[in-house]
Amino acid sequence: MSRYKEINLNKIKTYPIDQRYSKVNKNAFAQKGKVPVSDFLNCLPDILAAKDIKELIATCKEAKQNHKPIIIGLGGHTIKCGLAPLLIEVMEAGFVSAFVCNGSVAIHDYEIACFGKTSEDVSAALSDGSFGMAEETAKGINTAINKGFEEGLGLGEAIGKELDNIAKNKELSLLASAYQFGIPVCVQVAIGTDIIHQSPYANGKAIGDCSMRDFRIFAEKVSKLNEGGVFLNLGSAVIVPEVFLKALTVARNIYGKVQDFTTAVFDFNMHYRAKVNVVQRPIENGGKGYYFIGHNEIMVALLLKAILE
Repeated sequence: MSRYKEINLNKIKTYPIDQRYSKVNKNAFAQKGKVPVSDFLNCLPDILAAKDIKELIATCKEAKQNHKPIIIGLGGHTIKCGLAPLLIEVMEAGFVSAFVCNGSVAIHDYEIACFGKTSEDVSAALSDGSFGMAEETAKGINTAINKGFEEGLGLGEAIGKELDNIAKNKELSLLASAYQFGIPVCVQVAIGTDIIHQSPYANGKAIGDCSMRDFRIFAEKVSKLNEGGVFLNLGSAVIVPEVFLKALTVARNIYGKVQDFTTAVFDFNMHYRAKVNVVQRPIENGGKGYYFIGHNEIMVALLLKAILE
C-alpha cells in the first residue's frame, strides 16, 4: 500500500450527456462521395508547399500500387472537425494499413458514434468541476476497455468492437469501421490526459495493458514501412510523434533496416516534436519528410480527397 493519500473517485458527481452542451454534432461532419480536386491541384505552381503536396499525393498512390503500408497518425482535432467520414473513405479504398492516435480520438469518436455529438465547452465546465463528467462517456468507454482487457485486445480494437455492436451512428465511427475492416487503430494513452481517467470506472491495469498491446501492434506495422511506405501525422503535436519515434527504433532494433520511406505532418502550426520526430529524424537514413501548415478541416480534407481521386 502506498503511504500517500489518493483522491476517492467514487465521490465524483456525474451527469447525463444529454444535459451537456456539445460544440460539435454529426450534422456538421464532412460528406463522403466523389469531389474532383485534380483540376485545382494541377493549377497549383510546382513551387514550395504546392509542389510538396502534389509529390506526397503521388507517393501515397504509388505506395498503394506497390502494396506498401500507409499509416495514419491522428490527433483529436481531426475527429472533432468532422473528418472521420473521409478517413473511413480512404480506409475503404484500401489506402490505410493502420491508424495510431491519442486517447482523445477514441473519446470523440465514441461520443459521435453513440450520441451524435462531442466536444464540450471546457472553459464553462471547468469552473464548476463538471468538465468531463458525462456519465455515459466514462462508463461506456471504460467498460469497453475492461472487456478488451479480459479478451486480450488492444484498446482501439476493444472500443471499435463495442461501437460496432451498440453505436447508433457507427457509420461515422472511425474505430467501428476499422474494426469491421480488420485495420488496427492503435490508441496510445497518457494516463491522466483523458476525461475517462477521472472516473471510478477507470481501471489502470486494463488501460495500460490494452494500450501497451496497441504499441506492440503499431511497432510491427512501422517495421513494414521499409522502401516505400508512408507515415502521415494528421494533427497530433505530442503523443503520436513521440510514439512513432519509439516504435521506429523498436522496429529497427528487431528487424534491422527500416528506411527509405516518406513522412508528413499536417497541423495548424509548427510543433517541435512533430517536426523533429516525424519529418526529420526518421528519414535521416533515407526517405523524405514534409510539413504542411494549415487548418486540418481544409488541408487534411484536401489531402484525403486528392489521394482518393
